[in-house]
This record gives sequence, structure tokens and C-alpha cells, in this order.
Amino acid sequence: MRHFLSTADWSRTELQALLDRARALKAGASCASLQGQSIALLFFNPSLRTRTSFDIGARQLGGHAIVLDAKGATWPMEFSDGTIMDGDAEEHVREAARVLSRYVDLIAIRCFPKFENWQTEREDPMITAFARHATVPVINMETIVHPCQELALMLALQERLGSVKGKTFLLTWVPHPKPLNTAVANSAILIASKFGMNVRMLVPDPVYRLDDRYMDAAQRFAGEEGGSFEMTTDVEAAYSGADAVYAKSWGALPFYGNWGGEAQYRAKGAGFMIDEAKMAMTNNAVVSHCLPMRRNVKIADAVVDSPNFLGIEEAENRLHVQKAVMEALSHQSRS
Repeated sequence: MRHFLSTADWSRTELQALLDRARALKAGASCASLQGQSIALLFFNPSLRTRTSFDIGARQLGGHAIVLDAKGATWPMEFSDGTIMDGDAEEHVREAARVLSRYVDLIAIRCFPKFENWQTEREDPMITAFARHATVPVINMETIVHPCQELALMLALQERLGSVKGKTFLLTWVPHPKPLNTAVANSAILIASKFGMNVRMLVPDPVYRLDDRYMDAAQRFAGEEGGSFEMTTDVEAAYSGADAVYAKSWGALPFYGNWGGEAQYRAKGAGFMIDEAKMAMTNNAVVSHCLPMRRNVKIADAVVDSPNFLGIEEAENRLHVQKAVMEALSHQSRS
């Protein structure tokens, strides 16, 4: 059974097929590919765009979505094997995944890391356990990567730039009052490198390097697709000639779960907000953010409100790329 857990597991050709299908669905292609089918949406964390777009998307394809608030409307869940369940968890994923598989045709999971131990959480234990025990396809609605956001971003870039191969993509760390999940940053470098872009990752200090799994994958994909990948702390060099700028804040992994020591490094990025002066160094670049976004902290009003901002289009595209993913997995589960 094939799942949609990370774009790293899908070829560029397969991902482009999903994007092409999403573009057709966005253009109004009529489809009832989920007629008579259902999807369970399990949310261990809050959501606005993800919950809305998956629910509506399933309905637009003729299917039915059941939204489960796994933080309150279902039993607390355990995912580790061999655990003595004498704590808060009332149910194990082994049973939950198999029972849901008897009810629905697809299962989607949103489960952020707990910020306790990166060496454990980098294995994405909850969604990995669901994928192992479910007998229907599982979709990642954001864990330590955000593959649906990747597709929405790439569709927006292709809509605005045409072919992105050889274009320069800048992922820039931006300020935020607290350390955040690395999921969107991981995903941004995966998708941009897989589509042959020249990827630059701007950070205030090398301590903000992402997990080697994603850094190495981006380097490999860039090599395979004729692009490049580099990390820099040089703001001017990073922005110079960029065709697309993507904003995201994340916490430094060496301080994961014990953030006190990160403050001095976070302070180095105080001037990293995307503003008009930085954008003036680019090749009239488009700029985007996955949302939600703190205005005048991450990106200045003048940039957000400019014609170059793609954040709304990217958010809209979540609906259509997710329909393409649900349709594709539904077809392969029935074939």
C-alpha cells in the first residue's frame, strides 16, 4: 500500500503528474473520483487551511470527510510498540489504524513533534505507525514535513514563473518570538531541489542547519536535476538575483526541547524580516509564506501587499493539490 508521507518518496515525474491534475481540477474539471468513499482526518494539532481544504476537497470529489479532533474528541493514543499503557493513552495505533481502515478509504494525519527529543521525533513515529498498521493509504497533513504544502507552493511557482528549472529559490529564516517546527523548511528545500531549482538557504547562524536527512536529500535532488543547493549566512548574497523567496522561521535543532541556549543565535536574525530593501536585491522575485504569518515580524506589510506575494494563491492551491493526492491514492488503493 503506497502512502503520501513525504515527497522524498515520490519521483519528480509523479509529483508533476499530481500538479498537472491539480491544475486541471483548479480550472474546473468535473470529477467525482471519491464518490461513495470517505476519508478520516485526524488532527492532533490545530488547523485552519488544512482542515478546511481537506474537508471541502473530499466533498468536491464526491466523498465524505470525517474530522476527528485527536486531542479531545478521540481517545489519547499510544504509538510505541511494547509500551506498558499505564499512562494517559487509552488506545494504541495498532487498533486505531486497523479499525479506521475498516470504516474509511483514506486516513490523513496532522501530528506535530512534541519538542522533547529530536532523535526520536525525527523518525515521525505517529504517522509512521499509522502507515505501518493501516490497510488503506495514509496522507501526511503535516508532521516533521509538510508534503501537501510543498505541492501547493510548487503549483503557485509554476503558475507565476512557468518552468522553475534553473530558477533561484531562496528559503530564508525569518524572526518569530518562539522556536517553531522545521517541517515547512524541510519541505521547501525538498521540493525546490527536486524540481531543479538553484536553492539557497539563508540562516542567521549555521546552528539553524536542518536535519541532515533533508539537507543531504536536497543536495542529492539538486545534483540529479541539474540544480544546486547551498546554505549561507550572507543576506546580500542570498537575495541577489533570486527568482522566488520563501519565508519560514524554525528552531535550532541543537537546542531542540531545551530552547534556553538558542536565544543568542535567534538574536542574530533580528534583521531577517523580508522587506522592500531585501526584495530590491532580487530578480523581481515572487515571495510567499505557508501561513499563518506574523506581519511586520516575518514579512513587512509593503511586501505582503505587493503583487509579488503568492501566499494567498499557495493557500488556495492546497485545496486542489490535496484533491489530486486523494484521487491518486484512492485509485491505487482500488487497483
